[in-house]
Amino acid sequence: MADDPEEGMLSWDETVFRDEHVFEIDYVPETFEHRESQMQSLQYALRPAVRGSRPLNVMAHGPPGTGKTTAVQKLFDELSAQTDVRTVRVNCQVDSTRYSVFSRIFEGIFEYEPPSSGISFKKLFRQITDKLVEDDEVLVVALDDVNYLFYENEASDTLYSLLRAHEAHSGAKIGVIVVSSDLNLDVIEELDGRVQSVFRPEDVYFPVYDPSEIVDILDERVERGFHDGVISTEVLDEVAELTAESGDLRVGIDLLRRAGLNAEMRASRTVSVEDVEEAYEKSKFVHLSHSLHALSDNEEALVRVIAEHDGEQAGDVYDAFHDQTELGYTRYSEIINKLDQLGVIDATYTNVDGRGRSRTLSLRYDPEAVLSRLEE
Repeated sequence: MADDPEEGMLSWDETVFRDEHVFEIDYVPETFEHRESQMQSLQYALRPAVRGSRPLNVMAHGPPGTGKTTAVQKLFDELSAQTDVRTVRVNCQVDSTRYSVFSRIFEGIFEYEPPSSGISFKKLFRQITDKLVEDDEVLVVALDDVNYLFYENEASDTLYSLLRAHEAHSGAKIGVIVVSSDLNLDVIEELDGRVQSVFRPEDVYFPVYDPSEIVDILDERVERGFHDGVISTEVLDEVAELTAESGDLRVGIDLLRRAGLNAEMRASRTVSVEDVEEAYEKSKFVHLSHSLHALSDNEEALVRVIAEHDGEQAGDVYDAFHDQTELGYTRYSEIINKLDQLGVIDATYTNVDGRGRSRTLSLRYDPEAVLSRLEE
């Protein structure tokens, strides 16, 4: 592809990026646009904590890539800088059991990890609440991607322990923010009755950004992340249109970064529409990559087996899966349910002659796209 001679060419030590970190998944923008009402609702719920009381609990939910995690991080940064409120955000994709959640809380409070073995949950829990009472601190815990606790059947026990902490240890003050991106998950309905009776959260919904909001947000990233003149209005509009189609802002942010890298591969000082179109072939799978990277070895193994046996009956797929992992059918069925809930596979019940109803397993994405992302 020929470049406009007036644009010049990048030398080997030059870059189109002013700050490439702006396009990374963990970047928290200085300005957080189009989420004013959600931030106000979160601030309202947590205001009692600033006064030393237990805050209101919150359920923040909405489609992926709509600003939920960023809102929590912004709010926690403000609380940590201006108050004595202790805040801990737990990534439930990584920490998907009650014990691992409380291990992260322990680390957030004591600033070192608990022993890797030899400490019971009861002792871990007691040390956390003792420290909160001793320091007279209020703790706010954000369970980010709480849906992963549900996939592992750990949500009710985890929330019960957090919500009942003040009863188990008088003086312990803990508030909970649950963050869910699974639109098919009814958080309240799926909890045990013992948790439902005490969990009455403030509901904060994060809708998909509309096209004009997407342009505003991506334009701010462009200004901070690229040198002047690298992204034209035409290119930004193309990125915004593809982002709106996906409904996930993360697609647009990843798309900008990959398009910039494509331009650098051509030694160009500007990003073209062709760079964007080429980058989209990978960026459109951001949500898939996000889901796959959190899978265990056995879960990855099942994804690979389904890719090889796409569209086959669950019993036949199990034979191949068991040969690789030696796991029993109960755990196999649990993993199927999790992958189905994550949107990685479709597990559809069908009638099979002589065998009654059985599930047909198939990937929701092109097998090649799935397998290549497992290798990333």
